[in-house]
Amino acid sequence: MKQQKAPSSATPFPYIPMTSLTDGVSQRIATDLYCLPIQIVNICFIGNPQIEHEWVLVDTGMPKSAEHIYDFLRDSFGKVTAPKAILLTHGHFDHVGTVIELSEAWDAPVYAHEAELPFLTGEADYPEPDGTVEGGLLAKLSPLFPNEAITLSSRLNVLPEDGSVPFLHDWKWLHTPGHSPGHVSFFREHDRTLIAGDAFVTVRQDSLYKVLTQKIEISGPPRYLTTDWQAAWDSVRKLAALEPSVAVTGHGLPMFGQDLRDKLQQLAEHFAEWAIPDHGRYVDKPLH
Repeated sequence: MKQQKAPSSATPFPYIPMTSLTDGVSQRIATDLYCLPIQIVNICFIGNPQIEHEWVLVDTGMPKSAEHIYDFLRDSFGKVTAPKAILLTHGHFDHVGTVIELSEAWDAPVYAHEAELPFLTGEADYPEPDGTVEGGLLAKLSPLFPNEAITLSSRLNVLPEDGSVPFLHDWKWLHTPGHSPGHVSFFREHDRTLIAGDAFVTVRQDSLYKVLTQKIEISGPPRYLTTDWQAAWDSVRKLAALEPSVAVTGHGLPMFGQDLRDKLQQLAEHFAEWAIPDHGRYVDKPLH
């Protein structure tokens, strides 16, 4: 636990020179849902960004990526408009890289789970990334990744206890911890659309080659930053039970249809063998 930090006008993370072949290649997932990869992480736009305050941003990408977001809005919709709100799946550096800058520029409220607040208000840093964990080169490099808390302003709000999502009446949020204590996913039942954050991902995030090429491979949460593997497994079971028709994850390409449902169910059934590393600082077996 660290001392309360003074408010900051900028996210205290450096630019991290990592990218993938899909960097900047947006996808329209549904009529009102867009996915934009920024370097190695995905953010989502829900609603109609052509109209001011008629859309919501989910996560804010890597540090120093605000211009990428502005460019997407200009290129796709002709102008930069402000969202109604910014929703956070969690507060790891690659998901909140520009949240302070954007929330201030747009005067937009930010919503996160209550359990994530200490990492967003400067009260506590995340546990350090585990470079000893089983995995590829990115896992070995992970101790270089930032784990410091950020300090958001009074714009920070707690997601409603009833599972509703502010400004998105047909969506609900689900607590999907494990990768972080307050990790959440977002689900729209009528078309079974899932924004999963890092509860599971569709690329082996610890492998540099697979991150660069974005080869689709349904996987558990990134190993080097996941600290509660039992909770992570329970979260994957919860999401598999939704039987989503489409899933946008924090890393990797979107997945669709029966292929998604089958592979997500397989991940839930084989999580111990497929997702949990054989060794690492935060591995605590046996799990069930």
